[in-house]
Amino acid sequence: MAPPPPFNVEQWMDKYETTAKYNIAETCCASVSIEELASLSETQTNASSIIDLKAVQTYGEIRGSSALRGHLARLYSSKASSPLSPENILITPGAIAANFLAFYALLEPGDHVICQHPTYQQLYDVPASLGVETDLWRCRPENDWKPDLEELKGLVRDNTRMIILNNPQNPTGQILPKPLLEQIIDLASSKNITILSDEVYRPLFHGISPLDPAFPPSILSLGYKNTIATGSLSKAYSLAGIRVGWAASRNPDLVERMASARDYTTIAVSQLDQQVASFALSPETIHSLLGRNIQLAKTNLELLERFILKHDDYCSWTKPVAGTTAFVKFERDGKAVDAEAFCRTLQEKTGVMFLPGDYGFGGEFKGYVRIGYVNRTEVVKDGLEELRKFMRREFDEVPLAE
Repeated sequence: MAPPPPFNVEQWMDKYETTAKYNIAETCCASVSIEELASLSETQTNASSIIDLKAVQTYGEIRGSSALRGHLARLYSSKASSPLSPENILITPGAIAANFLAFYALLEPGDHVICQHPTYQQLYDVPASLGVETDLWRCRPENDWKPDLEELKGLVRDNTRMIILNNPQNPTGQILPKPLLEQIIDLASSKNITILSDEVYRPLFHGISPLDPAFPPSILSLGYKNTIATGSLSKAYSLAGIRVGWAASRNPDLVERMASARDYTTIAVSQLDQQVASFALSPETIHSLLGRNIQLAKTNLELLERFILKHDDYCSWTKPVAGTTAFVKFERDGKAVDAEAFCRTLQEKTGVMFLPGDYGFGGEFKGYVRIGYVNRTEVVKDGLEELRKFMRREFDEVPLAE
């Protein structure tokens, strides 16, 4: 295994987010404290009672606490034709660890994978670092970021072992609609290809109704056994700091192989963190927490849309329907701006933080920036006001992309 290349998104965030005054590059819903989480519960709960302070801090249940896996199993079973067993869920330190385990355990040199793109760099660079041949299934702005099934069919080889999806998609905020998911399932099942779906932004749907025929179910709900869904408490559930994620599959063999590989990495996840996660996903808390975050997304997206409409000579996008991120292109005189220079200058002058799209997702995305709009509303509102001033006073001085 060769070391992967630098993880550009994470390095940019690490470098700039601690000094940002208005962090609207953040991809998590506005984070909550344990006290705030307790206040969202339908029960009268004190923050101190969420964690069992008398419990001895052993490793605990190695694959994850029964309570937490039980809540996740209930959520994955609610829209499925058959229930998912808690035994088919493995708790990990965030979704990033779940994704890594799936690649490490299930792929080997000489295999081939296909990854939806643009997406989180880990999803294609980690397989490549394992000696796996990797092709990108490209989503294009002219098609509202919807990928083409015929292109996917053309990428499949005899040695294709995995199709990697990100639904909802980072950075565009778009979805793979249900009819397309069903076609992907048909293709994968005909060739016994495993599908890994990074669903870390699920279930934050704010621009599409569950009654819409395009509304995407979890990959685990479509009847194909060789699927893996990964997720975490970080994005839709506002609890990035507890570092709890998971991998789930209807194929016990896939879970066993990931669990075996996990013995060499993290062994177990903090009992304290899992107690907080279990409380957040309990029936008494989850609906209020998600309701808060969906409303936050709707309110803030309206602010962002208003800004883009007022600056449509310079900005273009496909409005997000899910998740926490928007991919916005900035141009001047019909030419893409230098997104890195734009983001650096913007933060230096105003304290507003964006992430440059070509730096984080590939050189073909010149002029694009990723905006994380589900921070607290006052942060987004004030940040967009500073951006408005910058556009009037400074934007003409931003260099164009080469």
